[in-house]
Amino acid sequence: MGLMYVFPVGEDEEDFVLKKENELTLKTYGLPYIFWFYALCSVTVVFFMFLAIKEPVLKLIALGDETDATLGYGLLTFIGLLPVLILSFFFYEKRIVKNKNQLSLIHKVYGITIFSEKFLLEGSDDFSVESFISSPNVARMNSKEDNVGFQNKGYFILWLKSKDGKKIQIDRHSRKVDLEKLKSLLERH
Repeated sequence: MGLMYVFPVGEDEEDFVLKKENELTLKTYGLPYIFWFYALCSVTVVFFMFLAIKEPVLKLIALGDETDATLGYGLLTFIGLLPVLILSFFFYEKRIVKNKNQLSLIHKVYGITIFSEKFLLEGSDDFSVESFISSPNVARMNSKEDNVGFQNKGYFILWLKSKDGKKIQIDRHSRKVDLEKLKSLLERH
């Protein structure tokens, strides 16, 4: 999720970096404002879809048998939950909480914890940043000046090696420098 939900990389971000005695909490930034415009457009389309299907579905519920009524109510429920689902992308938050030798990854939607994991840290070299490219970089192999814009740069992944030997993906980003800063921030605390 790091390509859309970015973590702060410095301690000066007061709203997104919380420091207590032995605990560091990092919260992701929200989506850019242009995405709110996309959400408004999507919710508007869903609203007009609801207006278009409301009368036929209500007629189906009234005149049909139990199966038709169940399908009608299911469709109305689905259309009603679509705006909630769309807005959940805007109220998603990922947190990294580091407390001495323990790291917690917490995923929240609408402020409610959906998923949480805790990992024990082993030593100072628990974190590593690696490059990930899913396809061969053909434009770089041909190395012509015209192909520079088409080079697959991939993205980078911040990994955690837990005490039990598991390799856990903490975050990913298109900029290695930002993940290196995040890594050093987590290692300092």
